[in-house]
Amino acid sequence: MSDTPSEPAGRPDERFTLASERTFLAWLRTSLGLLAGGIAMVHLVPEFSTGWVRTLLGLVLILLAVGAPIAGLRRWMQVRRALEAGDPMPQERDLWVFGIAVAAVAAVAAVATLIGA
Repeated sequence: MSDTPSEPAGRPDERFTLASERTFLAWLRTSLGLLAGGIAMVHLVPEFSTGWVRTLLGLVLILLAVGAPIAGLRRWMQVRRALEAGDPMPQERDLWVFGIAVAAVAAVAAVATLIGA
């Protein structure tokens, strides 16, 4: 006999639902961090590279800050539906796109730092 209570049909285990919500909240925290970084890049570090590079990096960070909660909400809804239906978890395509975009911003910032040094 299992030591976990049996779940009614169609109702996912609350632990998985709450874990999915915590992941969504992590997307929101990431968005706030990207927003702060983008604003700081544009307004607080005038000595970093040239004006257009600084503005470009800041705007891309701000756009990623806009995209993070949207991607997180989409992912949360997909996971919730999969949990409720007992389906496999959704593909991680959004995670790859977002991760590659953040890595690209970091690479551009690294190049700008090297050129400016």
